[in-house]
Amino acid sequence: MPWSIVFMVIAIVLITTFARLQKEKYRAIGRSGGDDHALPAEAIASREEIRQLRERIAVLERVITDNHGSTDLSRQIEELRDR
Repeated sequence: MPWSIVFMVIAIVLITTFARLQKEKYRAIGRSGGDDHALPAEAIASREEIRQLRERIAVLERVITDNHGSTDLSRQIEELRDR
């Protein structure tokens, strides 16, 4: 067997191994969160935003499905704007 084929096979194995190691390294960084200090504050802010959006959706659903008249509708829209 020619030596060039042997070297080519070894090179392919080394490149593949290196690529897999790099892939696992970046996965491990992603699992650990990378920046541990910013994550909890960011998660808290995201949860608060989600809570507010859910409240707004509930009000909008009520506005759309209820037939209380335009004055009640105007009042609820103004409440949403004030938040």
